[in-house]
Amino acid sequence: MNVKQSVNPKQPVNSKKPVNLKKLRGWPLTFVLAGVTGLSVGPFYWLVVAATRKDDEIFDWPPKLLPGGHLGDNLDHLQHRIGLLRVIGNSLLVAGVQTIGALVVALLAGYAFAKFRFRGRTLLFGLLLSTLVVPEQVMLVPLFKMMMSFGLLDNYQALILPGLCVPFAIFLMRQSLSGMPDELLDAARVDGAGEFRVLWSVVVPVMRPVLAALSIFLFLGSWNQFVWPLVALRSPAMHTLPVALATLHGNKSNTDYGAILSGTALSTLPMMVLFLVLQRQFISGLLAGATKG
Repeated sequence: MNVKQSVNPKQPVNSKKPVNLKKLRGWPLTFVLAGVTGLSVGPFYWLVVAATRKDDEIFDWPPKLLPGGHLGDNLDHLQHRIGLLRVIGNSLLVAGVQTIGALVVALLAGYAFAKFRFRGRTLLFGLLLSTLVVPEQVMLVPLFKMMMSFGLLDNYQALILPGLCVPFAIFLMRQSLSGMPDELLDAARVDGAGEFRVLWSVVVPVMRPVLAALSIFLFLGSWNQFVWPLVALRSPAMHTLPVALATLHGNKSNTDYGAILSGTALSTLPMMVLFLVLQRQFISGLLAGATKG
């Protein structure tokens, strides 16, 4: 007697699930992005590891990839040789004051170029943009003579004043303010607000994401500045952190690489803190620019 085997017509004959080709298409891009991320983060991770090692351990092969226990010793050497706390304070003072001053100048100049009509505006803005193509090294000798005639060499003012007018910052503010409706400003003027009240109460809240992003770039440029502080400063007590770290370099026998690398790793902390503080405004500015219709 033959028993017929019942077959469910809804059940597929082949139990193997088909391969989803759409999911596999993203894997090559994922591997590429992972490789790029590794190339970007790898040197920084090695910097942090080397900052916790002694000199003889830094050049070992194969390299040690786990942190050591000599970070405190390296920082003590830095404090003894260059006065680590003092030079960090110098860098924070110069970078902080210069960033705030450059933001104020860029906001005022960008607002004037974007919202005021005056004779020679286009010519002045063109001259300002032309300075972007001038290399910084070309301006060292004229700037040095100017600061020497003013008696400002070996002074914080010699570092701060040249960085107050940043052409790129003014250009960015002008372009950003050009898109602000004039009716919004006119409404504030009709209510009796003066120009500085309009600037503070209307323009600054709208430009807050741009100011946050610009402050990061300005602080980074001032914090990492090396050539001009090296030329303008004479006494070691006035040195900023990049200049002080450069004085530790010598021949291989007397160069404290552990101390140098620990100071270099420490110099990245202010930028990280600044970005964490301003990341909300920075990301909101990027999203606003991406979703703007």
